[in-house]
Amino acid sequence: MTRQQAAEVAAEASQMVSAFVARRGGRGARALNRLVLRSLKQAQYDDHNRGHAGLSLDSYCHFTSPIRRYPDLICHRALLSAVSGDEPAPESSFVAAAGPICSAREREAMTIERDADDVARCFLLERELFASQAGPREAVFEGEIVGVIGAGVFVAFGEDGAYEGLLPVRRMRDDWWELNEQSTALIGRAAAGPSRSATT
Repeated sequence: MTRQQAAEVAAEASQMVSAFVARRGGRGARALNRLVLRSLKQAQYDDHNRGHAGLSLDSYCHFTSPIRRYPDLICHRALLSAVSGDEPAPESSFVAAAGPICSAREREAMTIERDADDVARCFLLERELFASQAGPREAVFEGEIVGVIGAGVFVAFGEDGAYEGLLPVRRMRDDWWELNEQSTALIGRAAAGPSRSATT
């Protein structure tokens, strides 16, 4: 698949997702977004210019300003070297070795950031539950299924889906639930009657 074809597929998928979500009154956007992101290969820092499929570019160099990451610093040094000649250009062997290390460190930092966000949300939810008039055990939230695994469904709830939790299948006692082959739905296998499903 060429970069142009990949960009066209991504654009068409985006339009289809938007139309589907609009038909459902806005429900399903989070879940579909997660499915799309999960299907994409994670970006990696590399010393070879491989372009950008989403932007349909044969040449692409990603960096931020102000500098936030070490790869940004490498790009800035290379640009300064090319423009002014005062700064020595980063050696190609160094850039090749730095790519995988920087990619791994970015993944680790992302995990720490998500964990910290989860802890902060737990404290906020606890405060909200104890502040509610219903009390922590009687509080009721409207939720939306945003993901499924064999063990249960992930549900986003609260204002704008600020919180997320796992509803385990062991708590869904009215049926026997199995994850489908595509890992997109839990299918209820009732002893009598048609199958039901909890889908993303």
